[in-house]
Amino acid sequence: MSSPTAQRLSVVPSAFAVEHLPHATFPEDDEWIALVRAPEGLTVVREAWPSGSGERWIGLYGAAGAHDLDVPGMLAAVVGPLAEAAIPVFVASTFHADLVLVPEPRAEEAVGVLEGAGHRVDTRHLRS
Repeated sequence: MSSPTAQRLSVVPSAFAVEHLPHATFPEDDEWIALVRAPEGLTVVREAWPSGSGERWIGLYGAAGAHDLDVPGMLAAVVGPLAEAAIPVFVASTFHADLVLVPEPRAEEAVGVLEGAGHRVDTRHLRS
């Protein structure tokens, strides 16, 4: 890894759905992965059902070793190349790493872009 912000990422085994609940303050179930409450409503990230309708997202997550919260540029190093390739993202950050979601139909392209930017991506859970 040439850049100090180059990362080892892993494709998360699950596919995700991102929902906006404009009038909710909390989801009606506990099947969620991440919640973000904002003035315009609640954003919910949950595991997508295989037969579910709507857009499915594939997750990329820091695979080995967390980075400290004070390390600058870690998220930018991942989303920057994806933005340059016009690949949409949705991000949910944790204490240890960032879960970067990309649309399922663009997952293989996203992996190629990230590897081209110097990141290493474990694709064993990537569905073709």
